[in-house]
Parts: sequence; C-alpha cells; structure tokens
Amino acid sequence: MTTTPALHTVLGSGPAGTTLARELVRRGHPVRLVDRSGSGPAIEGVERYAADVATPDGARAAVAGAAVVYHCVNVGYHLQVEVMPKIQEAVLGAAEREGARLVVLDTLYPYGETRGAVMTEDSPWNATTRKGRMRAELDARYLAAHREDRLSVVLGRSADFVGPGVLSSTLGGAVFPAALTGQPVPALGDIDLPHSYTYIGDVAAGLATLGEHPEGDGRVWHLPTAPARTTRQVLALVEERIGRPLELTVIAEPRPFGPFDEAFMAEYEEMFYQHTEAQIVDSSAIEREFGLTPTPLEEAVDATLGWYGELLAAHH
Repeated sequence: MTTTPALHTVLGSGPAGTTLARELVRRGHPVRLVDRSGSGPAIEGVERYAADVATPDGARAAVAGAAVVYHCVNVGYHLQVEVMPKIQEAVLGAAEREGARLVVLDTLYPYGETRGAVMTEDSPWNATTRKGRMRAELDARYLAAHREDRLSVVLGRSADFVGPGVLSSTLGGAVFPAALTGQPVPALGDIDLPHSYTYIGDVAAGLATLGEHPEGDGRVWHLPTAPARTTRQVLALVEERIGRPLELTVIAEPRPFGPFDEAFMAEYEEMFYQHTEAQIVDSSAIEREFGLTPTPLEEAVDATLGWYGELLAAHH
C-alpha cells in the first residue's frame, strides 16, 4: 500500500514563497502556493491557489489538507503594523485546526539596534521601532502557541534578501538593473560597514529543511547566511563581473530613490539604523544542526546578475 506524500502549503508567492515552492518540489513534496490572486506563471509540481489568508475563512481554505504550512506572506510596508497581526491570528488558528506544523519566515527586526554586535539566536530582542516591536510581539505569540502545545511552530530568520526574483530588497531592483545599464546605483547609509545578505536560494533551503525536521521546532533559527562583508565589497563583486566601475549615489539618510518612493521611505525611516550600524548574522547553528552551507556571495551575485540580465533583455 502506497501512501500519498504529505502536502506542503506555502502562503505568499513573493520571491521567498516562490523559490521555496520550487525547492519543496525538488525535494519530492506536493506543493500548494497560495496568494490572493492564485495566478502567475505555472511551476511544475505546484498547485496555485487563491485565498486571502488575512481572513479566518481564507486561511482555513488555504491550509486545508496540509501537513506543513510555510508563512512567507508579507504586505506593503505601510500596512505591516496593522495587517501582519491579523494574518498571524488567521494562519495560527487555521494551522492549529488542521493539525499542521507551521514554519514562519521571519526578519531581524525583533533584535532592534545591536550597535554592530553579531546577531545569534540568543541575541536579546531590543526593538524600539513600531515594526520591530510588532514583529517581536508576533514571534513571542508564535513561540507561546508552540509551548502551549496548540501546534508545532518554528521560525527562520533572514537578513536582507539577494538573488533571482528579489526586487524590493536594498540589494535588488534598485541596484542590479542600474549596474547593468550604467545608471546610478543607490548606496544606502554607510556601505563600509559589514552587512549580511541572505541568498534567496538559502532562504528556501533553510525553510524547507525546517519543514522536514520537526526536531527543530519551538525556536528561532537563522537561515543560512554567508559571512558578512561590507556592502562596498559586495558591490565590488558586481563591478568585477560587469567589467566597469559602478556610479554610486550615496543615500546617507532616508529619502526617495528609484523604486523606493516617498511612501515607502517615510515608513522605512525608523528602520534605517540597519544601514548606519553593522548588520552581522551568525547562522552557524542551522549549518551545524542540519548540515547546510550558505551559498558563497560570488555565486549569489552571479545568479542575480544572470536573472536581471534576462529580465532586462525580455523588456527590450
């Protein structure tokens, strides 16, 4: 008698959710990818599904039949404080009712300002910003739900994303197209400080690994992240590959630039400390525990430039 493989449901079809859906298919899991429209390019082995997981009914429909649920939903920056708690409540309730494990993609925001100290899973949660405090409250609720045996929960924290499909990160749509077309490249804050970037493929591999290993539940893990270099050193890798120097535009304080409009920057202002102090993530715990190795930054930059090159070519 053969058993049907357990369904893995990914909530959110942004860069992380989409890359994760592909990674789970590669690992042999049936996958449902959920967003509000249910549309988008076909991905082999992935069922696209439309649901609004900010509502209890939508969340229940989205996770029906799932053994593991991955929460990779994000919302517009100006909506986060209001909407993310509603999504948490709906998703927690739905996953608990379904008896599913919940894997949450998380940010570094709960740590707040570190004065450049290396961030480990034991770092204190010192957030003072609205969005940082909101994320810390959500995380405390997730971990409490696990402790109370309501359901099994695990959190995977990532630094700033970089990689194919990543548009709205500080190392995304404002940097790579400008670099490839000879336009000014924005440099946020002090680019001579070490700054961790997590490759989107490592976000997916880390979350998928947590989804396959219940023994990791009930805690925060840092997703595999290459050793921090300065942002200037990362941009130098881009220069080496395109064969010409970048024209950098330093943005020393929050102001609109390129895809980062006034509304976004007004909301991002409280988080700008991430570019005026070192942001160093230590992911050695997940690497040791599950044998994961972060993608070297050289490979991450190569893959990202390749993807953006194809994107630009398709638009011409």
